[in-house]
Amino acid sequence: MSDDILLEQDGRILRATFNTAPDNGVSDVMAGEFSEAILAAHENSDMVLLRSAGPDFCTGRVRDASKGPPSPEAYSRRPEYDPIFNCYRSIKDAQVPVVAVIEGRCMGFGTAVASVCDVSFASSTATFNIPEVGHNVMPTMVMSAIYDRMPRNAILWMAYSTDFIDAERAMTYGLISQVVDADKLDAEVDRFCGLLTSRPTPAVRGLKEYLRSAPRMDDQGALDYARSIHSMVNTAAAMKKDH
Repeated sequence: MSDDILLEQDGRILRATFNTAPDNGVSDVMAGEFSEAILAAHENSDMVLLRSAGPDFCTGRVRDASKGPPSPEAYSRRPEYDPIFNCYRSIKDAQVPVVAVIEGRCMGFGTAVASVCDVSFASSTATFNIPEVGHNVMPTMVMSAIYDRMPRNAILWMAYSTDFIDAERAMTYGLISQVVDADKLDAEVDRFCGLLTSRPTPAVRGLKEYLRSAPRMDDQGALDYARSIHSMVNTAAAMKKDH
């Protein structure tokens, strides 16, 4: 594991930190390491808490310097982007909730990660954008993460304009869960982490499992899945314990 992403086991919380300050661009190697860590997090953790070393959460994807120039052929170049696509998928597939704390600028890859995390807290001073078109790049990697999170016209406005939006608008767009005053952010995140780790494990994991699949089912399939997971989770021994 490189020093660009820090992992710390804090009781039942896995703390992950993007550590490429001052701008916290995320490389493909970092994305791959983060994916591996969160897919295995359930072995020792009840949640993952993702932050950055600041002052910005993430200013986007940066190309790994060791890779050299990209291939001029699209077919051979395509696998190069897999670590990013796989990172979005891994956040969704992780068995435990992944919670993000957003401060400063959140751009491109950062905006996508904020949207696919299970819960995202943003400082009231955080800002978000999708800058790729301004660099003559189609933002399809970001689109693959946010297409079912945000309204279509909001996505297109952000992508076409590349303008930054504030945290309150990001919440109305569905990118994040909560906006908290900057001086109260740490306390609110700590409070939520305490609540989340006190909940019965089958319920926490069952909620994520259901919402990962049910929205893409037809009505009957979603109902039948709900009936099954309701019976399975609510009869688990851990649900009978006092919390």
